[in-house]
Amino acid sequence: MIYESFDDEVESLPDEHYMRLAMQQAQAALEVDEVPVGAIIVWQNRVIAAAHNQREQLNDPTAHAEILAITQATQIVNDWRLENCTMYVTLEPCLMCAGAILQARISRLVFGARDAKAGAVESLYQVLQDPRLNHRVEITSGVLSEPCGQILTRFFQEKRRMGKK
Repeated sequence: MIYESFDDEVESLPDEHYMRLAMQQAQAALEVDEVPVGAIIVWQNRVIAAAHNQREQLNDPTAHAEILAITQATQIVNDWRLENCTMYVTLEPCLMCAGAILQARISRLVFGARDAKAGAVESLYQVLQDPRLNHRVEITSGVLSEPCGQILTRFFQEKRRMGKK
C-alpha cells in the first residue's frame, strides 16, 4: 500500500512516476488473489487516494480500483466533484468505471494497458469524450502499458493453468 504517500507533497512529477504507484496497488491486488488493477488519484500534486480491485474480498461487483479510489478521494477533498484531479489506473476503465469518472468530474485520466474486451475509454467505447455528455476528460493512454499489461497477462495465465489441474 502507498498510503504513506498521502501526506508527501511533491512537485509535478511525470506520469510514469504516478503510474508506478498505481502499479504498486495492482501488485497488492495480486497478493490477495484479486484481478491486479491499481488506481491512484492525484490532486494538487499529492496522492490523495490509492486502491486496488477488491471484488472478491468485499464480495462486491462494484469494488473496482477506480470506484474505491474515487470514494477515498471524495472524502479527502470533502466534495463529490474531483475537478482538477488526475486518476492513474493500470488498465483502461470499464463502462462502469468510466461512468464513475464522468460523474466525479475527474479532469484527467492516465491509464496503462488497453482492455480490448471491456475498455470504455478507447477500445470498445469512447465514453469520456462523448460530446453528448456534459463532461469530458483529458486522456493519456499507454503509460507503462507493457508492465501494466504483463501483470494481468501473468495473472490470467496462472488462473487458466490452475483451472486445468
